[in-house]
Parts: sequence; C-alpha cells; structure tokens
Amino acid sequence: MEKVLLGMSGGVDSSVSAILLKEEGYEVYGVTMQLFEGGCCNLNSDLDAKNVCRNIGIEHCIIDYRNEFKENVINDFIEEYSKCNTPNPCIECNKYLKFGAMYNKAKALGIDYIATGHYAKIEYSDKYGRHVLKKANNISKDQSYVLYSIPKELLPKIIFPLGQFESKDEIRNIAKEHNLKVANKPDSEDICFIPDGNYKKFLEQNSSLKPKIGNIINTNGEVLGKHNGLYNYTVGQRKGLGISYKVPLFVIGFNKERNEVIVGEESEIYKNEVFVKDVNLLLVDDIDSPIKVNVKTRYSSREAKAVIEKINISKLEREVIERNNLHDTSNEKDYIIKITFEEPQARITPGQSAVFYIDDIVLGGGKIIK
Repeated sequence: MEKVLLGMSGGVDSSVSAILLKEEGYEVYGVTMQLFEGGCCNLNSDLDAKNVCRNIGIEHCIIDYRNEFKENVINDFIEEYSKCNTPNPCIECNKYLKFGAMYNKAKALGIDYIATGHYAKIEYSDKYGRHVLKKANNISKDQSYVLYSIPKELLPKIIFPLGQFESKDEIRNIAKEHNLKVANKPDSEDICFIPDGNYKKFLEQNSSLKPKIGNIINTNGEVLGKHNGLYNYTVGQRKGLGISYKVPLFVIGFNKERNEVIVGEESEIYKNEVFVKDVNLLLVDDIDSPIKVNVKTRYSSREAKAVIEKINISKLEREVIERNNLHDTSNEKDYIIKITFEEPQARITPGQSAVFYIDDIVLGGGKIIK
C-alpha cells in the first residue's frame, strides 16, 4: 500500500482530501504544520484536524515549523514591504513549507507522496513528456497561481485530490456524508498569520516599519498631499489617498529615498512590459526563444495574452539593477523574464507574481520586479 503525507489545516478541503485518499487505497498520514503563534483559532484548527483523523481512522501529528515559517514567510513579508513591494505570502509558504519542509519530512519517514487540499491538478502529459501542473476543474477555486513555485521534480510525488471536482458544494456534501463537523466550516480568506486582516498593524508591531510622514507627489513633482508611511500603500491603489483632485488618482510608484508616494491618472497605471525574477519553470527546462502565453499578475486577476522571453543578466547589469534599487540580484538565476503584453495591463505590482499558462497548464512564473 502506497503511503501519502497529507497536510491538514482543520478545514473542510484537507479533511475531505483525507477521505478521498483513504478511499483510493492510500495509507494516509495527516500532518498539521504549526506555523506561527496562533491563539484560539490556530488551536481550534489543530483540534479539528486531529478529530477528523480520529473519525476516519488515520494517524495524525502536529509538527512545529514556526522557525522555518518565520524565516521564509514572515521575514520575507516584512522585507518586501520595506522595499515598497506587495508580497504574496501564500506563494512563499507553498514553496518553503508545504512543498519544501513537508516533502522533506515525508522522505525522512519513507512516505511515497505528499498531498494537500489545494484546488489544482497534476497529470502526466504525453505531449510534454512530463508531469504538469494544471488548473482545477473548479475554476472559481483554482489555486494553480500560488503553486507555480513547486520544484518540477516534485510534481510526480504530489497529489491534489480536489482538482477534479466542479464545485465546493460537492466537497461539503462529502464531508456531510461522513458526518464531519467541519462540513460547514467557512473558508479562510485572510493571511493566516494576520487573522484580523490588518497587515499595517502587524508590520508596525513586528518590524522597524513605523508611521513616517512624507509627500504624495505626481509625476511632475507637484506635492498633492501627505502620507503616513510607504508601507500603507500599494501600486494601483486608488482609495484612501486623502487627495482632492480634478480626476481620480492612483499609486503608480514610490521614491523610497525621498519617502514619497508617486500618484498618477488612470492612464499611467497601465504597462506593456513587465520583468520578473526568481523564475521557476515547470513545463520547459529553458526558454530558448519567445513563447506565447497567457499571464496572471495577481491571484484574482484575469489572464492576459503575452509573449515571454529570457533576458540574460551580466555582472555589470546586476550592479546597475541593484544600484537602481530594482531588486536584489544575489543568490538567484542569471536571467530574468521579460513579459510583453498584447494589450496594456493595469496595476502591475512589484512583489506579486506573474504566472504563465499555456491553455490550462502552468508553464512557470516569477516575482514581478518592474
């Protein structure tokens, strides 16, 4: 009997995943990753996961990964905001914890596969001669965007039991049929380590980022108002600027050295070109020539047609990039990816990820730098 280590959060998705895997004949081991100092909500989630495992007759354990989570997710979250970027911590958690630390634990235990309750699919493709990451059948719940950073060599060892389902109602019905108390548990939509959604308070309490008044200017250098800290703003933001102007204004950038928020009119938030770093390719081993793809630049954004091409970075170019504070080029690949959109796209935000698709297959992705 093949063994699978299943990440369990105490929610209905991972609970039903346990049922499905057991029914398919796997020997299932449930693991709940303790990721941060949680309080009552985190404790309740741990208990929910443990109770589900007890009810369906599988083993369960809790593993403390708080140090790894702080180092790779929380610290990255703080650092990105300190650079005037807008991070996606779920992507970092998937990369380093769920498909990093958890996979290493499975290997150490002699377990064949790992699984999670993500909405996505992994299938072997005869066309590409490899396992591929695909969108879930339930497009409204599809999470392939936040999974692009999985190392491609892990794909044959990962199972997503929920990828074939068409609706969330099907998942809840399975939970009800098995008398699981979590059947009607609401989905979690907040950042897990900021349950109240107030990321600004979190940053102020957990980092050196503190309110610091500066100017809000337009691209002509005209001072239009004041801000109380660059971390309170994100590219594309319209509301909460506190500016009265003849037309709507949007955040289009920052001058960190001068502590300035730069705003512009709607036409100024559109871009034809974007560059990404920390590239992870799943469908191909390299990009030898330009490739036509569809691109998502945020989890909730629509796909846009584009062409991607590899841009090699010389040592001199690295120094120029770092000097202009575009991004830190240390310890990364010797290339970035240039994305050229068929039509200009709005609210391209440094720190978020751009993910490339060919039909319903994830080609790869990377972090937006400019």
